[in-house]
Amino acid sequence: MAVGVAAEVKNKLSVVDVVGETVQLKKAGTTYKGLCPFHGEKTPSFTVTPARDSWKCFGCGEGGDIFSFVMKRDGLSFPEALKVLATKAGVEIDERTTREDARKGRLRDVMESAVAFYHAVLTGSKTGAPALDYLRGRGFTDDTIAKYQLGWAPGGWDTLTRQLAAKRNVRPEELVEVGLAQPRQSARGGVYDRFRERVIFPIRDANGSAVGLGGRVLAPAAGADEATGANDRDQGPKYLNSPATPLFDKSRTLYLIDKAKGPIRKSTQAVIVEGYTDALMAHQAGFDNVVASLGTALTPGQVGLLTRYAKKIALAYDVDAAGEKAGTFGATALESLIGQLAAADTGVELDEVRVVRLPDGKDPDEVVRETPDRWREEVRTAQPIVDYLIDFHARQVDLKTPGGKARFVDAIAPTLRAIPNPVMRDAYLQKIHTVSGVEERSVLEVLHRRPAPGSGAAAGRITADAVLASADALPVDQILRAITPVEEELLRLLLLAPDQQPRAADEIGPDQLPSTPARELFRAIVLQRAPDDHGVRPPFSMSALMAGLDDETRATAQAILAKPSPDLALVASERIVYAVDRCLLQLERIKLDERADWVGGELLAAESRGDRDVVGQLIKLQLANNEARRSVDRQIEQATVLVRT
Repeated sequence: MAVGVAAEVKNKLSVVDVVGETVQLKKAGTTYKGLCPFHGEKTPSFTVTPARDSWKCFGCGEGGDIFSFVMKRDGLSFPEALKVLATKAGVEIDERTTREDARKGRLRDVMESAVAFYHAVLTGSKTGAPALDYLRGRGFTDDTIAKYQLGWAPGGWDTLTRQLAAKRNVRPEELVEVGLAQPRQSARGGVYDRFRERVIFPIRDANGSAVGLGGRVLAPAAGADEATGANDRDQGPKYLNSPATPLFDKSRTLYLIDKAKGPIRKSTQAVIVEGYTDALMAHQAGFDNVVASLGTALTPGQVGLLTRYAKKIALAYDVDAAGEKAGTFGATALESLIGQLAAADTGVELDEVRVVRLPDGKDPDEVVRETPDRWREEVRTAQPIVDYLIDFHARQVDLKTPGGKARFVDAIAPTLRAIPNPVMRDAYLQKIHTVSGVEERSVLEVLHRRPAPGSGAAAGRITADAVLASADALPVDQILRAITPVEEELLRLLLLAPDQQPRAADEIGPDQLPSTPARELFRAIVLQRAPDDHGVRPPFSMSALMAGLDDETRATAQAILAKPSPDLALVASERIVYAVDRCLLQLERIKLDERADWVGGELLAAESRGDRDVVGQLIKLQLANNEARRSVDRQIEQATVLVRT
């Protein structure tokens, strides 16, 4: 079943129409009233509120949205009710998936046609001869060029566009959709080729399908300004990747992952380099567990992709001045990730990160090409990340001065905090003392200080939750339209701060949440943390939770985790408590609003009947409800202030 359809179904179906099939409804102000179908009553206490897409019975207490109504009425599970209502809404779930698959299949065909065209230009035309000479000069064999379908994008504004239109019946809008062309900004209209006069590196997903391209300009032509590398033609950036498309997301893609995934799984280690040529040369030399990150900054999506196949990661970025800093940045982020994965049962295994030390000034492809045995040995003896970082930070300061020692300890502290094993942490404290002369107790004092918000290379970047949320490219905004903002905030807090789960479960029940997808997720959390016969609650397991959810509810959880949010590890625990309190109060406010709507409808009906006694009783109830709303509003305001303090 396709995920993210709950919001689409809700948007297409009116709660009045769905409930009205079972309950005879009468309009009462802004709401509708009827006899509750779930308990016997003679006076209507069942209310439908179109503005909130909700229904509520003030007799038996049942309520919810269209999904919960059908679930209650027909005795269905959420996935079953979703299918029933999707059919009613005309959202053909299977057909919808088939149409999307067919569309993406067509776009993949367009990409494959472009790859074949560029490869033919490189290997079979005079136009591609300079690029072919360049690749051979870099050490690539004709077999490698053919196996990886390297290509050359010729000059001309619309060479590819015209060729694919004539020979493959490819429309201009399809080229734009996959990032092969761009719309012209002039009055002439039409499109022009995105890649021109560049060596082409096809980028494929883990299944081997072409999803994007990388293009590299050749060295500046004769007559170029040697100081700037410019000539009379603006060649643009040295490397140009495809833009984000329905097929390509750079943050979730690794170059050569299709060829490397088997060897990575077999060797239990992935080696990450920065560029296309680094990875290609490694594969040509037989080191086929190498992938390229398409840039120096690793992303949660790329880490999530790698951890499907390997427990170990070795970083082999260029080790010139810029490259070493970039490698350290990525490595520090991964070290932080290890600690977070170890602290929570996520099911993602990443237990070793190492750094490959290469000769100064040498790129990985140079080492592989010139001294492959050295590459093999350097990867085999790659330095554990913590050792590497200790040595690296020690070289950046003068350890003979107090200030240098302080800067050294501050720099290494985020990495030490990420080490979950106390025995390993103690061993590294001893090494830090040996390297710097700083006493272990002094380092411990620094470690026990709360890190400043935003500190650490991994802040806001790679976290365990980000990796979990990156498994699939989900339509996050569409999925989250099926739940309310307060439900989204509460569930995010409960997923990222499991210690708050028992308290929330004691305060409210799942059926007190307005939306069915949110209820299903909250119910699953409550059931997982339910105490045993001895009153002991089991620890929270993210992987077990995800495994037990239906597709739509799992997508809701992943979408919630995928939304940017503060790193709760850096947030004071009392502020998290206040944030949960605020959510619970906002849910209470929704209940009071529902009651206010019901009282308003009853009051109109009583006034139209001229029933003064009932009118008087309802006015008192209305006043009490309004006072309760004001009280809750004051508490929400106070909790908001405390959260921000």
